[in-house]
Amino acid sequence: MSRRVVRQSKFRHVFGQAAKADQAYEDIRVSKVTWDSSFCAVNPKFLAIIVEAGGGGAFIVLPLAKTGRVDKNYPLVTGHTAPVLDIDWCPHNDNVIASASDDTTIMVWQIPDYTPVRNITEPIITLEGHSKRVGILSWHPTARNVLLSAGGDNVIIIWNVGTGEMLLSLDDMHPDVIHSVCWNSNGSLLATTCKDKTLRIIDPRKGQVVAERFAAHEGMRPMRAVFTRQGHIFTTGFTRMSQRELGLWDPNNFEEPVALQEMDTSNGVLLPFYDPDSSIVYLCGKGDSSIRYFEITDEPPFVHYLNTFSSKEPQRGMGFMPKRGLDVSKCEIARFYKLHERKCEPIVMTVPRKSDLFQDDLYPDTPGPEPALEADEWLSGQDAEPVLISLRDGYVPPKHRELRVTKRNILDVRPSTSPRRSQSASDAPLAQQHTLETLLEEIKSLRERVQAQEQRITALENMLCELVDGTD
Repeated sequence: MSRRVVRQSKFRHVFGQAAKADQAYEDIRVSKVTWDSSFCAVNPKFLAIIVEAGGGGAFIVLPLAKTGRVDKNYPLVTGHTAPVLDIDWCPHNDNVIASASDDTTIMVWQIPDYTPVRNITEPIITLEGHSKRVGILSWHPTARNVLLSAGGDNVIIIWNVGTGEMLLSLDDMHPDVIHSVCWNSNGSLLATTCKDKTLRIIDPRKGQVVAERFAAHEGMRPMRAVFTRQGHIFTTGFTRMSQRELGLWDPNNFEEPVALQEMDTSNGVLLPFYDPDSSIVYLCGKGDSSIRYFEITDEPPFVHYLNTFSSKEPQRGMGFMPKRGLDVSKCEIARFYKLHERKCEPIVMTVPRKSDLFQDDLYPDTPGPEPALEADEWLSGQDAEPVLISLRDGYVPPKHRELRVTKRNILDVRPSTSPRRSQSASDAPLAQQHTLETLLEEIKSLRERVQAQEQRITALENMLCELVDGTD
């Protein structure tokens, strides 16, 4: 007589609870642009939301330390001339965020720790290379200042934000619109899904498609894919009968899925949020009022249903907190920021434990803010796993670190101007060199003065914030 063994998971009884109203951000006018991305990005210090202001060409950045109603005059991050389509926080600098827009540009912004008094309008750098709208952004998980963008021109571009240069352009691999792009854990491979119904594994530095699978999900609606900790590919899509479906694939054998499960009938595309530390994937869909989560293991059926968090109101978007931003004292294993039409509320997932001690099994060492490689090292072919940190004593975000962009000196390639009439031909080169050196010295002096003033302003604003907090 055979005996069926029921697998017990430490995550089976995860509790999901929406935060109280006074912990949410309210009175935010959420953007109505097409929901191809999450439209909400969060890190341990800030929450960013694409908003209606400026025709959708803006987003708002809110400090997590303060919640409640958002003033209608709260400063925005504006600069794009068309709707913002995607935003993504840099994993190696909590104060740096990238935005992609319908105006074909990508902008990288430095967000101060204090609340600015006016709109932020000057990005650190603007990246131009796409010929159509840019709808996908993704930072490299281990290399400093490496940013990926994918646009409506069916091109993937990888940038070095530190120099403003285009490192790689993958422009002959996707015949149609790209739906999603995901790095693997060390950033050596990409998983992409496309409107042509093909799932591709790409080596970006070699510019080659390593493996591909046509019709991983047979439906025509968009498909999403993420790498798992084991190197497998987890996908969400639709069946031929428009039922939502999830799948697990081995890139070394794309002929048959490791697992394939039908979900339900709905038009909302399921966005997978994967936590490699717990190997749990959370599925959120546009218009859904629930979050379903599954544990991916090496045991059949490989994708194990755990539970469902349900609420009354449908979600317009969702943000997923990195593991280092969670409260380990409350056994918090995931936190979402659910976007409504006019507010954003946190949803906390916790594992019930009686002990107040640090739970080692829930919190293995997780990727920290330090990069493992420089951009040039990654481009030359080096790979490195993320630099891990322990959450035993909680995570304390590092102080504000400025992102410096070093561009090549355009004076090295610019043709010299003709000499002034008052100069002789023999004195012209010497005079030009002297003038250039003088200008460079003045620029250096002005830059040092501006940096000193910015530090003084920051210190004064921090003192003002402390005084205001003390009088509340």
